[in-house]
Amino acid sequence: MIVSRREKIIGRVILVVLMLVTVLPFASIFVTALHEPGSYPRGIEWPETPHWENFALAFQSADMFRLLGSSVLIELGVVPAAVLLATLAGFGLGHLRPPGARALFVVFILGLTLPFEGIITPLYFQIRDLGILNTRWAIILPLIGLFMPFAVIWMRANFATIPKELSEAARVDGATTWHLFWRIHIPLSVPAISSLAILLFLWTWNQFLLAIVLVADPAQRTMAGALGAFQGRYGTDIPLLCAGSLLILTPTLIVFLVFQRKFVSALLQGSLKG
Repeated sequence: MIVSRREKIIGRVILVVLMLVTVLPFASIFVTALHEPGSYPRGIEWPETPHWENFALAFQSADMFRLLGSSVLIELGVVPAAVLLATLAGFGLGHLRPPGARALFVVFILGLTLPFEGIITPLYFQIRDLGILNTRWAIILPLIGLFMPFAVIWMRANFATIPKELSEAARVDGATTWHLFWRIHIPLSVPAISSLAILLFLWTWNQFLLAIVLVADPAQRTMAGALGAFQGRYGTDIPLLCAGSLLILTPTLIVFLVFQRKFVSALLQGSLKG
């Protein structure tokens, strides 16, 4: 494809503008985190004396070491179960296509339209009636269910693009449905499964609403729940809040940078198959 010089310049300008729009909020948070604790910085202004110790102070004030362990437990409870259930459901809807598959697909699409804020009140009473309020299960179980619409649609789209000729040839050789799923479709779906796991990891790590509403004990919340430690009765410590936000974002950035090639390859694979 031949691209003119003008199109190249316009494309690069657009990329630079988008990069600045993305980087500017992080730069603002970083600069604010270096101000004196308890102060109220005005805009993006580099402090005369950067307080690098704010990051250590924020880590200690929010007891992030305990929250780190709690977040890991929640991740281990949410991500593997959600990926497994979504993979099985996606294989059924995208490849086996049993009676009523289209109706179920519509139901999952409707599930995408439900915001967390719209169902938090009935979810609170349901979790309370189950007797798991103020426990990590109050975060793990709802997240698995709330992630299902997107996860199932993601995996369904992947399995629907795998050629049927592969399954037909395997059927001729005597392969069962389980053999089709485990030995043929799963190896071909590794990019989609890994990218889905990355997304669910990021969303679970940054989950704030469910952790605040359904769990009263800060030690059993996610890392994002540590942000409430910087808000007092009469005010909020803005520099420490920004420092804590950067500490919470760091693991997600590392995970995305490490696995970005797999994530991009899954998106490109889906676009080429589609």
